Amino acid sequence: MSDELPAHRIKRLHMRSMRRGIKEMDLILSAYAGQALVGMSDADLSLYDRMLDENDHDLYLWVSGQADAPAEFQPLIADIRSRLASAKTG
Repeated sequence: MSDELPAHRIKRLHMRSMRRGIKEMDLILSAYAGQALVGMSDADLSLYDRMLDENDHDLYLWVSGQADAPAEFQPLIADIRSRLASAKTG
């Protein structure tokens, strides 16, 4: 989708974040998307888009720290976890 406008891409990714398979990931990823997507580079948005293709149960295990994410997603998962922790304490 190289011809996709940045605003449309962010909106599409935000919608994909909200409509997952399990409610926990809907909540986690929609909150993250609302905070982070606008400030992401094109490469970061592409990585996030690829991560959204992953299975929800795997994503939940990664975000909750119950399993290690693949190396490609580790920085992104760490950012999600960090923002989630900040939201809980802030």
